Amino acid sequence: MEKRIKINANTTLQYLQVFNGILELTYKELQVLSRFIDLGDTVDLCSSSNKKIVAQDLHIKDHNTLNNYVKRLKDKKTKNGYELNPILVPRNKMVIEVNKT
Repeated sequence: MEKRIKINANTTLQYLQVFNGILELTYKELQVLSRFIDLGDTVDLCSSSNKKIVAQDLHIKDHNTLNNYVKRLKDKKTKNGYELNPILVPRNKMVIEVNKT
């Protein structure tokens, strides 16, 4: 039997929250990652200039503090080096298939 569930995600943060059961990110990690994604550069995601912008947006005094979050995001496989995991790039429509074996 096939079931379809429609989820509307109006922001990048909401989009990432859909995957958070798998990623197990803290809310702060979700905020940091969503802000990096919103900057639009998915290849050099955590560049120094991007870290400065994200730190300012999230009211973090020293942008180098984000290195802790960047490391945790890498450990949780949200990024490959400085490149965003392709499944996390927001799309208008995504189909997820779950099979019980």
